[in-house]
Amino acid sequence: MADSNKTEQATPRQRKRARDRGQVTRSRELNGALSMAAVAGVLYLMGRQSVFGWTAYFKKVLDSARADSIEPNGPLLYWTSIQAMRWVFPIVLAGLAVALVTALAQGGFVFAAEALAPKLERMSPAQKLSQMVSLAALSTILKSLIPFGAIAWVGYACIQSHWAEILSSSYTDARRFAGLLTGLLLEICWKSGLILLAWAGVDYLLLWRKNESDLKMSRQDLKDEVKESEGNPASKSRIRKLQRQARRKQMLKAAETATVVVTNPTHYAVALRYEPNMAAPLVVAKGLDVLAAKIKEIARQNDIPVMENKPLAQALYKSVEVGDPIPSALYHAVAEILVVVFRAQAEVRARDAQRIAAANRRAEVRAI
Repeated sequence: MADSNKTEQATPRQRKRARDRGQVTRSRELNGALSMAAVAGVLYLMGRQSVFGWTAYFKKVLDSARADSIEPNGPLLYWTSIQAMRWVFPIVLAGLAVALVTALAQGGFVFAAEALAPKLERMSPAQKLSQMVSLAALSTILKSLIPFGAIAWVGYACIQSHWAEILSSSYTDARRFAGLLTGLLLEICWKSGLILLAWAGVDYLLLWRKNESDLKMSRQDLKDEVKESEGNPASKSRIRKLQRQARRKQMLKAAETATVVVTNPTHYAVALRYEPNMAAPLVVAKGLDVLAAKIKEIARQNDIPVMENKPLAQALYKSVEVGDPIPSALYHAVAEILVVVFRAQAEVRARDAQRIAAANRRAEVRAI
């Protein structure tokens, strides 16, 4: 009975591991039924021309026996070998080819090294005996009796339907009797073949359902597989958190080199850096809410201009990643802000220079 906790379908990894163990859906009944059908078909096709071949063979044998003595290494051995090969090889090749194709169609080529590994329990007579008297062995025997019973019933029905012809066959010649017997055998064979094919299809369906049931997984199995394949979710979450913290610390450090900070003014903050040798300004930091407040605090501590421009701040935050240059569509808006910033910085530098120059003149006057 399948585990009631195993309610989830098998994952691709679970199926691959089962395949590595050799656990694939393959029906021996289907292999046997199709191989028998192939052999029967070859026999039917060859039987139509067999009369002439066997007639020629026996004629040669009788002529040779009448003319010469039969020797072990004489022509009789050669003729017999040729005739046997003409019949045996096509039958064997047809059965092997159909069996191979059927096996590959059911599960493909599987080389399961784990299944070939030696195990001591396989050589235990007690275990083999327990398997022979187990419920599984009994079910296998019952499964074999079902098609056997159906074939026996078909044979009985065919004989019963031709019973009158069989009774009157004693008054017919040998040719008509042979025809009656051949027709009866062919009817039993093709009906039995259909029964075997149908039962093989049912057997494959039952094996497929059992295999799918065995491959099912519980929710805990799924969690364990995720941990094995992708790592522990808690550890991955902690690693991602540490990575975010490292990127945030690096970004806040880069915000100290910004030329200007564009704000929303409360929700968004985008730090831009521009130097004359750059093709376009770079976004060195950006943040939302708490992170935006941190960027503005860094700007105030490092005397970086903070400019309020709601549309531009939102556009920069949503369309530009940290470390990327601004898009050409925002050149004009950013340029206007940079012009204001550079002009203000130039005025500050000019006032500082004037203040320094005035201080120097006062110092010179006091010195005189």
